[in-house]
Amino acid sequence: MNVLTAYHTDVGIEKETNQDSLCIEIAETKIGTVVMAMVCDGMGGLSRGELASANVIRAFKNWFEKELPEQLSINNSDDIKYHWDRLIKEQNQRIAEYGKKNHLQLGTTLTVLLIVDEHFTLIGHVGDTRAYLVSDKLEQITEDQTLVNLEIKRGNLKPEDVSTYSRKNVLLQCIGASKTVDPMFINGKANPGDVYLICSDGFRHEISEDEILSALRPAELTDEAAIEQKLKELTETNKQREEKDNITAVVVKI
Repeated sequence: MNVLTAYHTDVGIEKETNQDSLCIEIAETKIGTVVMAMVCDGMGGLSRGELASANVIRAFKNWFEKELPEQLSINNSDDIKYHWDRLIKEQNQRIAEYGKKNHLQLGTTLTVLLIVDEHFTLIGHVGDTRAYLVSDKLEQITEDQTLVNLEIKRGNLKPEDVSTYSRKNVLLQCIGASKTVDPMFINGKANPGDVYLICSDGFRHEISEDEILSALRPAELTDEAAIEQKLKELTETNKQREEKDNITAVVVKI
């Protein structure tokens, strides 16, 4: 399996620091190409959010380098899911303890994608970073773990009223800031031509799904430089429309 990967991250127009963190790891193994791509959106003010997001990224990078080879010998996504669940809960506890010790409130979202060649894909998710699958349409794979999304599902809020909803930024889960976390896991399989987009919420607030689809159509993503340029253009559109958050996106094309 051949893959193209690219990313772009930007502090945005208002914040002093970029609290988003990202990671792309690729390895050639006995069972084929393995790709891990992830985005974490940190929260906590100043460098606190950056600390939380970077710690979760580091933990997954260590897992990829030290534990994944042995787990691939089993070739079972359920085994990896078990280890990811444990890893996320360990990070939740460690970040919470650090915050308590230093009188800080900090946390991070997480969306991580693992592609194990033609065998399977696995997504782990906490918060409101998102994973999309881009083909002839744009499909949101993950579900936002937010109060606003919960209220929409319950029928208490209409999608067109979200922009004026006073609690639209409230997360139901956040690594480091929640007493317990219950990650969402999504199984799948990658096919030739698939394009995966993982992004922080700042990337998608001020641009439409049609604009994302138009920019990231698989046929137009011919090389990594072309993908990066598309992400930069979408980021600049966000900034021109006065998106105030950090902006981060990662793309993996099969």
